Amino acid sequence: MSDNTVTPAAAPAAKPSRRWPVLLGGLCLVAGVAAGFGWFMHQPKAPPAQLASDKLGMSRPDGLLETHSLSQLPKDLLAVPFLKETLTEDFVFYYQTHADRLGLIGSLRRIIYEHDLKLQDSLIEQLFDQPADVALWRGADGRLKDFLLVMDRGGLAKVLEPLAKVALDDTQLTRLGEVNVGADEVALYQLNYNASKALVFASHGDKLVVLSNPAKLYDPDSGMPEAPGSVSTQAIAALLNGDKLFPEAFGLQPRAAEVKQRLSVNASVLAMGYQRFIPNFAGLRFDMDDKGWHSFLAMDELENQPEFDFKPIWQAMPMGASACVALPLAAEQQQPLLVKLGADDTVAQALTEHMAGAAGLCWYADSRLYTPLLVASLNDDDSAKLDGDLGNLFGAMVGAYEGKVAEHAFPVLEKQEGMTHQWQRQVSTNFGPYKAKDAENPDAITGKAFMRVSLARHGSTLLFSLDDKLVDKALGTLDKRFPPMADVVPKDLLMPVYFGPDSMAQLMQQETLDSLPQDMEPVFYNAAQTYLIPKLRKLGGYGKYALTLPEGSEPDGHWQWLPLEWKAL
Repeated sequence: MSDNTVTPAAAPAAKPSRRWPVLLGGLCLVAGVAAGFGWFMHQPKAPPAQLASDKLGMSRPDGLLETHSLSQLPKDLLAVPFLKETLTEDFVFYYQTHADRLGLIGSLRRIIYEHDLKLQDSLIEQLFDQPADVALWRGADGRLKDFLLVMDRGGLAKVLEPLAKVALDDTQLTRLGEVNVGADEVALYQLNYNASKALVFASHGDKLVVLSNPAKLYDPDSGMPEAPGSVSTQAIAALLNGDKLFPEAFGLQPRAAEVKQRLSVNASVLAMGYQRFIPNFAGLRFDMDDKGWHSFLAMDELENQPEFDFKPIWQAMPMGASACVALPLAAEQQQPLLVKLGADDTVAQALTEHMAGAAGLCWYADSRLYTPLLVASLNDDDSAKLDGDLGNLFGAMVGAYEGKVAEHAFPVLEKQEGMTHQWQRQVSTNFGPYKAKDAENPDAITGKAFMRVSLARHGSTLLFSLDDKLVDKALGTLDKRFPPMADVVPKDLLMPVYFGPDSMAQLMQQETLDSLPQDMEPVFYNAAQTYLIPKLRKLGGYGKYALTLPEGSEPDGHWQWLPLEWKAL
């Protein structure tokens, strides 16, 4: 297995579901919450060029699956030892027995039988066993939902032609209109299935195009505005003509023959809507060839691109993290955002002038999923003016109207000792780690619990977390009273991502069971105990991994794909 072979991770299948590979979901979450420190990122160096798909009226996909065989994808994912252990065979069977798949197959088989089309019963399986490209778009809930499939039909082209002849005489199959492919006029059909679902399809030559949501199809000559995830009839015609519109949107060349599976995910999915704050990060990709799975990170070049140096981050992060991510930090372009978040112009400018180097985020099993530790670098390690600005910014951005205290927010507690200057504010919230009864003044807490939000500067290192215990632990690390992550990660390699399966399994188990109180959700609680917890225990049995980039890595333009190497620690 090569150095950058994906041992503990893979990528999402063509249709999103609750059974996505566990580790990839965790990786997506890591990238998404990284947006929390994305306040400090630059704007891209130059706008991306307009793509052919944009010109044809097809909005950029959020995900892309390019496969030599759709039916082989689940089995290929299980070729990863980690996934084979954690997903088991039911992952394959799930896609074989999914309600949408079964409903679609049932509808096609009924049409074939009732109209006596003399088509083989194995036609459906043959269709799924062809090379295909699947572009995916997010739905309103942020998950990958709508898709556009382009399939090479090969020898099935002639076999499918009889289906078109029954369109005017079937309750589930209707003709919507036509598209022009060269000199040919190609019919568009809508197939209704599973009572309330439908898809649009058209075929020409050896190409079959399927759109999962008819509402996303539009005619650019109609004057209607283009909506997210929309696909024009012009784009359908281009795809039927053999144009490769998808890879260009991800900065890729057409899939090489030796690559059996290629899965690409846009940062718009992973960053959960915060992509404009982390423009350096473009996406993730997973390729499978005869040597196994390989992973890649896509980066975009920025103005005044800072150097990729994450060593100060790992020196400050306490050992024992579940997962970590680090990105280059550059601040001046985000000053307006800080102002919107509560800082005045002077404070926002002062803070952005002092930010330098890189920033990192880590999650810990003894904390919560929503309370990671942020570590950032400063270019000033001893400045009373800087501390004053930090204190003002903390007071403006942290806290809210509590309802039971005269100041409308709890006071900011400030202390200074040696190289450390720390600010802390109590905030009422039902999701806090401390119960209301344990507060110094329980009657002032407006919810069932509270948290102590903390900000600290230790020399040239800035620390922040909603969990004050993580900030205290990081201060102990900087004072050499607690070992740092630097003691366990590669010393001379560029590591943007760290993953500790054992600690992550503990964190995920805690979050799952906490969200399913046994007295309120007995069914889901028991299901989690029976099915999820054993999988998390298997996850915890794997060793720690560092995801590293080649030495000297630096983005050059848009969608610069850099190989991610998985290093066992």
